[in-house]
Amino acid sequence: MSQAVEYDYVVVGAGTAGSVLAARLSARGDARVLLLEAGGSEMPEAMPVPPAWPLLLGTSSNWGDRTTEQASTGTSVPLARGRGIGGSSAINAMVFTRGHRASYDAWAAGDAKGWDFDALLPYLMRSERAEGRDPGTRGQDGPLTVAPAREPNPVLEACLEAAAEVGHPRAADISSGLEEGFGRPDLNIVDGRRQSAADAYLAPASGRAGLRVVTGALVHRVLVDGGRCTGVAYTVGSREFTVRAAREVVLTAGAIGTPQLLMLSGIGPQRHLRETGVEVLHDLPGVGGNLQDHVMAGLVYSAARPVPAARNNHGEALGLLRSTPTADAPDLQIIFVDVPSHAPTLAGPREGYTIRVSLMRPHSRGTVRLASSSPGTAPVIDPGYYTDPRDLPAMIAGIRAAREIGRAKALDPWRGEEVLPGVDVRDDEAIGAYLRRGLASYFHPVGTCRLGTDEHAVVDEELRVRGIGGLRVADASVMPSIVSGNTNATVYAIAERAADFLSQNGV
Repeated sequence: MSQAVEYDYVVVGAGTAGSVLAARLSARGDARVLLLEAGGSEMPEAMPVPPAWPLLLGTSSNWGDRTTEQASTGTSVPLARGRGIGGSSAINAMVFTRGHRASYDAWAAGDAKGWDFDALLPYLMRSERAEGRDPGTRGQDGPLTVAPAREPNPVLEACLEAAAEVGHPRAADISSGLEEGFGRPDLNIVDGRRQSAADAYLAPASGRAGLRVVTGALVHRVLVDGGRCTGVAYTVGSREFTVRAAREVVLTAGAIGTPQLLMLSGIGPQRHLRETGVEVLHDLPGVGGNLQDHVMAGLVYSAARPVPAARNNHGEALGLLRSTPTADAPDLQIIFVDVPSHAPTLAGPREGYTIRVSLMRPHSRGTVRLASSSPGTAPVIDPGYYTDPRDLPAMIAGIRAAREIGRAKALDPWRGEEVLPGVDVRDDEAIGAYLRRGLASYFHPVGTCRLGTDEHAVVDEELRVRGIGGLRVADASVMPSIVSGNTNATVYAIAERAADFLSQNGV
């Protein structure tokens, strides 16, 4: 093992949050920042091409995780997450939406004081350049240039017209977090190309003397001495390294990778660590618990006429709505997709379009656990989809709302037939069976290092790991509950706020 070198900050994971932190911390000329990434620096040719994003899920830029067999379905579900510079922002579908403000206010109403929508808004704004939007709520000079699709697919415009026809309101800015209804969300597409976190944050910072980025670096554990994190140990190929952090280590490996690394380091639920053969350094029972994800399924239609080829990300229009009139906040998203989109276990038409439903505020919870004490072994991921009895009825309501939109006159010129689940699937029992059979992940895992103050919270209100000095978490794992929107925009904001916390503590 090589002799340890020292940086001020060691950031583990060069995805969305890691890119933000490395850029912000290294902007101060006297700060030495090391950014470690397990994936490589090479990008697939398809990565910048917006309509090609589904192809990226079959490349080395995706960790290739699968869930355990789900008790509710009897199937294992693919769960994509980015591997490489830019992380999931380099392989996702480029939808840039905040959750509705109610989903952040729920954090503060629970155990995460100071994390309501208004508190997070400056950081949501800091990441973005949303030209032509309300400058009081949307950022005007951030690194990310975000906007709705310039030339939306006409079939998706017809879907928006159909939603309005059946009574849903049209949202002026569905990405703002302030509206319900249907509209065209912002996308991370600039001049016809994907803009990832690496493009927006890391590339402009790449020439700074104080920033070093190491790819192919598999971090084995964080190093703890006397209750304080002092650095990390990692390998690049067969070579082993240790590196010291004079100020702090920040974990940004995501809702799967961050709890895995903490547990490999002996920080987590002591019974599980002992069962896995990991020496317990600090019993922190919440690590790896509270896993949440957005589940998806939808209606797939054949087309009565050819659907124009996609120019953007396939999903250029969506809506946020409530599963019941008495719901206290919007809990469903309906997204319109210009290709047949369904679980790989189902067969759909070769050409068509999709009205997909996602449960935005699931009650079901799951876990991330170690499969072994080896850092190179994939973790055991069990989201527990549909284990809470409240979730399936909400999704059934979503399918009924989607079907009403799908039958509207505005879609008459496009509609062939409803192939999935099919018009004969009508009652709640049949729709529920389809939802189990057609279950897919939206690839939005969060919550496994929850922010809060109770005994199961992993980080405090400034994202410091409870009971360990010099160690923070700043990624999707800290969300107490999942937001009612695509999660990437919120991850940017969490990382921006983490950079402020670090600045206030000695940068």
